[in-house]
Amino acid sequence: MGAEKLMLLTGETALSGAVPLFDGLEDTLIQTALEGEMGSVWRCAGDGQPVAAFCMTGDFVFPAGDAEAPEALLLLEGLREQLDGRFAILTPPNELWSSRIRQVFGDRAKAGERYAIHRQKAFDTEKLTGFVSRLPKGVTLEPIAGRVYDLVMAEWWSRDFCSSFLGKEDFARRGLGVAALYNGELIGGASSYICFRGGIELEVDTREDWRRKGIATACCARLILTCMEKDLIPGWDAANRESVALAEKLGYRERGAYPVWFVNE
Repeated sequence: MGAEKLMLLTGETALSGAVPLFDGLEDTLIQTALEGEMGSVWRCAGDGQPVAAFCMTGDFVFPAGDAEAPEALLLLEGLREQLDGRFAILTPPNELWSSRIRQVFGDRAKAGERYAIHRQKAFDTEKLTGFVSRLPKGVTLEPIAGRVYDLVMAEWWSRDFCSSFLGKEDFARRGLGVAALYNGELIGGASSYICFRGGIELEVDTREDWRRKGIATACCARLILTCMEKDLIPGWDAANRESVALAEKLGYRERGAYPVWFVNE
């Protein structure tokens, strides 16, 4: 079965039929896809209610439903063809789905972990403002817009700040971002990797030669303060323990590790 056998779910009615499959899976990247805001939701081609489906948002894929149903295997085979060698992070909701992923992707799938962080809106504004004020001399923070957006998209390490959006106009309309500049050069930033109704998911990075100087902390603090002003949830999901430590420094609380599969890494 190839990718052409998958069916993209569009429109409120079609998406609502897939929602029960994802019950209990709390992730903003799933939420935005089911809301029809960003990303996509796929099932096997056919009629009737789907018994398995996956959300794809950016590099992240979330399978759900009955992993023991024949459609689950067909769904992952279709995903494999659709990826066509492209990197993805698959997040199984249980061990049955992990078994299916191993079965379909074989040695192209590498087991790993990410770390869930509690969602929250309330932060210590005085503490965050302090982080912003302690930027290294000569470093300034600017919104990701206009020429700064162009700087972001020109560098390989920073493109994920805006790459999930349709372009500059779409990011200006729906996205939020803060860039750290030094002598006009982009050296770090924090942005909305995705947006969902009522919030964003943070993406943060610093150019390698500027790391461990408080750049990431200051950018995240400024972005969180902006979210608080706009009554938005600044969601966070950590790729490693270093990211967890930064989140906790800013006032977040860790929920715990969860398994993922890195495909075509």
